[in-house]
Amino acid sequence: MTVSFEDTNMIHAAQHVEHPQIIAPLSDPQRIATVVKAIVRVAEAWSLTNAEAAALFDVPTATWSRMKAGAFKGNLDQDKMMRASLLIGIFKGLRLLFNGPLEAGWPKQPNAGLAFAGQAPIDRMIAGGIPAMMSVRRHIDALRGGV
Repeated sequence: MTVSFEDTNMIHAAQHVEHPQIIAPLSDPQRIATVVKAIVRVAEAWSLTNAEAAALFDVPTATWSRMKAGAFKGNLDQDKMMRASLLIGIFKGLRLLFNGPLEAGWPKQPNAGLAFAGQAPIDRMIAGGIPAMMSVRRHIDALRGGV
């Protein structure tokens, strides 16, 4: 999937804070819609199944379906905001690191690196939750030359 300039702007707008410890719950409907739309676009860019996306964002599949359809009317708690910030940061980091198919394909490819032990980053993040997402984010940042 190609991410357009409009998508990139939406993702930039949705990225709330770079420091996860400061992320607050979100109840503003417009901002919620922007964050949800950005997460849906990330899931589409990475070719995630509905089950993978729901597990990664830690919501029931039915809730993910509402999010994907633009019909989500709930709030985003601190956990969901943290997940959104980390996933968007990983997405942005991959865009800066890679050019081409690897940018979207890397999250689902088995990785022989020590941090992944043969697992795909998506599987590691689903199994390990926020700590694993933080680890993947740090890994991408380190590959880019920053820590």
